[in-house]
Amino acid sequence: MSVVVCADVGSTYTKAAVVDLDGGRLVGAASAPTTVGSDVLHGLDAAVGAARAAAGVGDVPWYVCSSAGGGLRLAVVGYEPLVTAQAGRRVGLSAGANVVHVAAGRLGAAELTALRAARPDVVLLVGGTDGGDADTLTHNATRLARARWRVPVVLAGNVDARDGLYAVLAGAGVPVTAADNVLPRIGVLAPGPARAAIREVFLRHVIGGKKLSRGVRFARLVRAATPDAVLTGVEVLADTVGGDLAVVDVGGATTDVYSVLTPDERESGPGREVTGTLWRARTVEGDLGVRWSAPGVVRAAAEERLLAAGERDALAVAAAARAADPGFLPGGDAERAVDGRIAALAATVALRRHARGAATGERAGRDLREVRLLVGSGGVLRHAEPASAVGVLDAVLTDHAGGWALPRAARPVVDVDYVLAAAGLLAGEHPVAAAAVLRCHLGG
Repeated sequence: MSVVVCADVGSTYTKAAVVDLDGGRLVGAASAPTTVGSDVLHGLDAAVGAARAAAGVGDVPWYVCSSAGGGLRLAVVGYEPLVTAQAGRRVGLSAGANVVHVAAGRLGAAELTALRAARPDVVLLVGGTDGGDADTLTHNATRLARARWRVPVVLAGNVDARDGLYAVLAGAGVPVTAADNVLPRIGVLAPGPARAAIREVFLRHVIGGKKLSRGVRFARLVRAATPDAVLTGVEVLADTVGGDLAVVDVGGATTDVYSVLTPDERESGPGREVTGTLWRARTVEGDLGVRWSAPGVVRAAAEERLLAAGERDALAVAAAARAADPGFLPGGDAERAVDGRIAALAATVALRRHARGAATGERAGRDLREVRLLVGSGGVLRHAEPASAVGVLDAVLTDHAGGWALPRAARPVVDVDYVLAAAGLLAGEHPVAAAAVLRCHLGG
């Protein structure tokens, strides 16, 4: 049996699984608290050791992704807010980043101060279509160079200006990586090269820079940011299923939504998006979570008119208690029911925002009517009773009042074994095994 270990170092827990590459099955799994306070390798080694013991295997290759220490914080600086800056934001999300700042236009003193205050790990510098305007991109690159900027920059704007601006930034000591334009033509969004460049910068600069581990071993082990690995797994699942799908990952602090849509006639014609359509997209709702962000769920659900006044007040008290104690574990059926209700509300609001386009920047929203598979993920779903976990997804699928394009015939399934991240980690070197894992555990 040919096996490998796939591990995700999360902000709270580190999950590890031993994967049989031939059969596409998990043959051992374990988790351990993430040891951010000391050295993340302690928790990683503990989780991997327990998973290997469960599988009865010795030394095998490791594939690791990480979102510990806040994951990847990205700032986007673009030409103007509705086109290139928005395109850059979408690409950043697809690369697994938490987009903490978006700026548009020429950087002045105030804008540079705001950029620094956002504390990004990486800056995505975009602007202009290929052969189009280069003045703003040139100004912003030069401004960063003169400011002695030391945060890594991914330069992914007008290719006609790229080489010269790369030389300006590199000559000033700015860590810079060049990529093809994220918006080469109006209506054409090309995330691939910039996504790969952001991944490279994350691995080369960010992981080591967060001081999560005292040595270099952890930085050498990590292959991707966790959301980037999950999106890759979602893409593999979509190719395996052969149709539209959506994933909602309900976490303690955020709720991430991933969707893969089949390109159609919306790519052209007068109704197309100026920034182009990102058919494989991710959005992050930073105010929706079942622990740190539980109060945000209650506020958002009330704004969406999903709660009656009586339930809102009671749920607000429970949400505040969870935010005050993120390590809270439900002790009985009543507490588990509250967790399930908060999770259902978080998933419903997140899917509404994703589909409406508010979170993706798409004026026409994302048409989810043809979604055939809705996958739920996150610890609150994996650790719930199966009926309760599916009930969270049923709440989404029966949400007829949100003003969004509801899936018409979607099958709900919970990623109980946490295989989306594992499949994403395996996809590059073991694509057949990645697809087999998803078929085996999600029925794709």
